[in-house]
Amino acid sequence: MRKTKCTAIDLFCGAGGLTVGLKKAGFQVLAGVEYNPLAAETYKINHRLTKVYVDDISVLSPNQVMRDLNLKRGSLDLLAGCPPCQGFSTHRTRNKAISKSDKRNDLVFEFIRYVEAMLPKTVMLENVPGLAKDWRAKELQNRLRDLGYHIDENFAQVKDAADYGVPQRRKRLLIKASRFGIIPDAKPIKKRKTVANTISGLPKPGESGDPLHDFPTNRSARVQAIISLVPKNGGSRADLPKVYWLACHIKRPESYRDVYGRMAWGDVAPTITSGCTNPSKGRFIHPDENRAITLREAALLQTFPKNYKFSTSRGKEAVALMIGNALPPEFIRRQAVEYEGHLRGLTNG
Repeated sequence: MRKTKCTAIDLFCGAGGLTVGLKKAGFQVLAGVEYNPLAAETYKINHRLTKVYVDDISVLSPNQVMRDLNLKRGSLDLLAGCPPCQGFSTHRTRNKAISKSDKRNDLVFEFIRYVEAMLPKTVMLENVPGLAKDWRAKELQNRLRDLGYHIDENFAQVKDAADYGVPQRRKRLLIKASRFGIIPDAKPIKKRKTVANTISGLPKPGESGDPLHDFPTNRSARVQAIISLVPKNGGSRADLPKVYWLACHIKRPESYRDVYGRMAWGDVAPTITSGCTNPSKGRFIHPDENRAITLREAALLQTFPKNYKFSTSRGKEAVALMIGNALPPEFIRRQAVEYEGHLRGLTNG
């Protein structure tokens, strides 16, 4: 029986959502790599025992990382990561010229460069569904097979995080690979977790003592009036008198329906994005109160722990960006449990 924890490295670790999920599944995360200094600062605050490389992954040598961590090629249990996905997102891919020229698209090849150098026992790559339709996905598949990895027939699986214990709709692509067989799929939950399950018990913002929950907000009188008129518990901007509609909404009433919408207590939240505390960016108004959700509420809807700290040194929007870009820890945990069982089976066998 395996006595030591399975080891992992988190590439493109951001604020640490993937690492939280891996740790909760029983992994020891040896290192994280992150280019953005603010996200790396947040990561370090919460994961003090994990070595963090604040560096450009295209410059950082995987061999140097292995030397630093005293790892031999083939000994790492899991190499995981989510290369920046903005270039494959729905909004970007609507403009194919922009999408094809986005330099971030090729960061998936930096991930595979690390796989080739480290030859980990298993691989987990997470991204937006748009990557599945890109030629790079086929290239990744071929290169993993050339290295001897076993992969599912459905190589690039698209899953909704709401089916795996995350109280929000969030479709994500998951690529799984192992040198020792097929990793089982995580089983979807029978009953989805709701907004009420997640944030209904929090104290009023401004009175909690939690900087993320108490972060001050300034709204114009007009915007505050719009918020107050949206019907409680799931109301939409379409329910407002047209005098409060923006010119772009009058011209295109079917566009961006979730803008200035309220969340519903009995449903999952919409996808938590970098605009998650701004009502003009989506359905981010609190179900009952006349305000947008707070940074803490957004983090909880992403399934970060209640005490998870985010650096506020660059203001509210920078924190919202870290939260919106993060991988939901509970989604990762449920996938990683299957990895851990797969790896434990190798030892027991």
